[in-house]
Amino acid sequence: MTQKPNNNRLLSLDILRGITIAGMIMVNNPGSWNYVYEPLRHAAWNGLTPTDLVFPFFMFIMGISTFISLRKFNFEFSKPTLFKIIKRTIIIFLIGLGLGWLSLSFRTFGNLSGEELGFFERFFKAITDFEHIRILGVMQRLAITYGATALIAILVKHKYIPYIIVVTLFGYFLLLLFGNGFEFSEDNIISVLDRAILGTNHMYKDSGLAIDPEGLLSTIPAICHVLIGFCCGELLLSTKDNHERIQRLFIIGAIMTFLGFLLSYGCPINKKIWSPTFVIATCGLAATLLALLIWIIDIKGYKKWSVFFESFGVNPLFIYVAAGVFSVLLANIQFTYYGNLISIKDFAYQKCIHPLFGNYLGSLVYALLFVGFNWVIGNILYKKKIYIKI
Repeated sequence: MTQKPNNNRLLSLDILRGITIAGMIMVNNPGSWNYVYEPLRHAAWNGLTPTDLVFPFFMFIMGISTFISLRKFNFEFSKPTLFKIIKRTIIIFLIGLGLGWLSLSFRTFGNLSGEELGFFERFFKAITDFEHIRILGVMQRLAITYGATALIAILVKHKYIPYIIVVTLFGYFLLLLFGNGFEFSEDNIISVLDRAILGTNHMYKDSGLAIDPEGLLSTIPAICHVLIGFCCGELLLSTKDNHERIQRLFIIGAIMTFLGFLLSYGCPINKKIWSPTFVIATCGLAATLLALLIWIIDIKGYKKWSVFFESFGVNPLFIYVAAGVFSVLLANIQFTYYGNLISIKDFAYQKCIHPLFGNYLGSLVYALLFVGFNWVIGNILYKKKIYIKI
């Protein structure tokens, strides 16, 4: 659906949202996974890279956005509000499932090329390969965390939310501590639970091990992540003075960042298990960056540099989904080139970009061009004032 933007919204919120979406698209689409600069890779296990920040930053902003959207209904429980929350949660989840299905269908179709099957039989087998579809993923996690946060916001007094966050994160830490949760192993409680409920065939494989970075158990602290954003949104919107806003955010951000890194000596920062310290540290960094952007954009008025990211920020989920679809199509649609089949992506990277820029830089250039391609679509929508809400 389309809607008019809220003119009272902080531009810095849209810019930070846009930065995270552009970042997520860039790190997910290198020219070659064999040649990626280290800062553009996820940490192998414990630790934190710049790439590990983009997804949690978006979730933090989603928490703020959830506060803004539910404030229109005074956070009161009603059947229309409940229906709206459930409907949006289901739609986002199904879109994520659809992206996974699309990618799996293309892969299965390609894998069946060696079998003696007619086109339609091969096609049917590919699109019905539900035995290997990944159930969870980025969009699915966004759906679940949004739905849980929104329901808590209309069912629980807001003064109790910080206590829910602290108790939940501490309980999750104990579960990791006594459930081998900090070990990269299928004996990890996260892997054990996900395999028992989802099944290995429906999970992401990390170095051959069934450890899903968007698994069921690790979604619990991710909900706390969005709830922290929700609480920051309440502090942010309780005043119209931008100087007071950045003061609050800087203080909160500094405390959480310091606390997250301090506690990491006993509870490692780890994105793949969404450890409590990962939640605390990345929320702290997100709050600090948002405060900085409010000062630069909304107070000082330095906006020209941010126009690029605004196109991503006003239609974030739509552009992210569109990028996911384009990524699958470019990697799988093939044509004949000098007698050999080659995908559009491989042609662009291997035949055009790689010869000019080499391995690592060429891989990055492809990713940046892909971001630019999606920006063109987002910018057209932005200029036409088309805002697509998922």
